[in-house]
Amino acid sequence: MQDLKARIENSWESGDADADAVQAVMELLDTGAVRVAEKTSGEWVVNDWLKKAILLCFRTSKMVEGSYGDYRYHDKIPLKTRLAEQGVRLVPPGTIRFGAFLEPGCIVMPGYVNIGAYVGAGSMVDTWATVGSCAQIGKGVHLSGGVGIGGVLEPLSANPVIIEDGAFIGSRSIVVEGVVVEEGAVIGAGTTLTSSTPIIDVTGSKEVIHKGRVPANCVVVPGTRPKTFPAGTYDLQCALIIGRRKASTDRKTSLNDVLREFAVSV
Repeated sequence: MQDLKARIENSWESGDADADAVQAVMELLDTGAVRVAEKTSGEWVVNDWLKKAILLCFRTSKMVEGSYGDYRYHDKIPLKTRLAEQGVRLVPPGTIRFGAFLEPGCIVMPGYVNIGAYVGAGSMVDTWATVGSCAQIGKGVHLSGGVGIGGVLEPLSANPVIIEDGAFIGSRSIVVEGVVVEEGAVIGAGTTLTSSTPIIDVTGSKEVIHKGRVPANCVVVPGTRPKTFPAGTYDLQCALIIGRRKASTDRKTSLNDVLREFAVSV
């Protein structure tokens, strides 16, 4: 692996792509042997050399017209194959690009999973939900209909969006710019989370503001807060932490309870 990493780094610096090394990395990403970001000692660390390999793949690959049955495409990256072997259910016209990895038990409805993404076991990518390039989705996550999980390839040091184990992302929500949704969090329908979105905990006597990270097991809904400009005062988007999930060994029961308790739209 270190030799392969060195070859990719050399290709990136020299501009002369090592096509064999690039293809080898793409195969490793596609089978889940490596991933763009990993949690180490409680913190997410980006393996930027894998991003470099993906970008080199785009530079070196030629546009090809191809087909899968009646489905035709014209692109540099083929679609993912060996789905049955990997225990992944893909409902047409859902799309998973080569170089993405999904653990066994994942279901992709007519949604989209981009190159470099990693989706944990038993997770659901619901209808018209999208998982952007290099996004990291944990185990047992539900991305509801129309959810947009942002992707990132450049800058190389930028963190991808990370949705940790057991999180629930409500319909039409948007999570971009490297936001981390920690384990067990519930994001209500229509919530937008960017790196600059104030995520305000309003459960105590004083507000507590987070940015770029939703704490574990928090229940979040869309909100607004006033801000004064020279032209007047306007309400800008924010997100509100209105509660926390209770500890439970049965996550599905816990989720249903919390949705009812806080009247969260999904």
